[in-house]
Amino acid sequence: MIQKPRINNQIRAKELRVIGPEGENLGVLVFGEALKKAHELQLDLIEISPNAVPPIAKIADFGRFQYEEKKKQKLAKTKAHTVEVKSIQVKVGTGEHDLALKARKASEWLAEGNRVRVDLFLPGRSKYLDFKFLKERLDRILKLVEIPYKVTESPKKSPKGLTVVIEKANA
Repeated sequence: MIQKPRINNQIRAKELRVIGPEGENLGVLVFGEALKKAHELQLDLIEISPNAVPPIAKIADFGRFQYEEKKKQKLAKTKAHTVEVKSIQVKVGTGEHDLALKARKASEWLAEGNRVRVDLFLPGRSKYLDFKFLKERLDRILKLVEIPYKVTESPKKSPKGLTVVIEKANA
């Protein structure tokens, strides 16, 4: 949870490093002196960094300060890239051409920065085939992926069959 900054008489520190309304450093001031300076300029004294020694306060209009902070948070949120896990499903008998198409799609997703889960779907009795054989079948599609990748979750049994998760390798 984001805590609201303390303003004016809510500030508890005896000394503050004060930043003026134009961004200039006014130095370390006693709380009363800093508050007096803020009132002279008809602005608020806002504690922006309470954990610093001494705490940092800024002389500014509190409403404008809140607006600027919300704007910064919104901008940071839009720049954050979420990594999705995309899925590709193949079967034991999937043909080479289909594998190539799916591998190309996986390469595109990796290029975008997403993770790719490759599921080897095993219907019926094929679930009980040798693990080594199934892993070789899974490796068929992984060899066709054009972008360098690393395996984040090694091949393991899942309810549908065999699953491996890959992501783009940091070159």
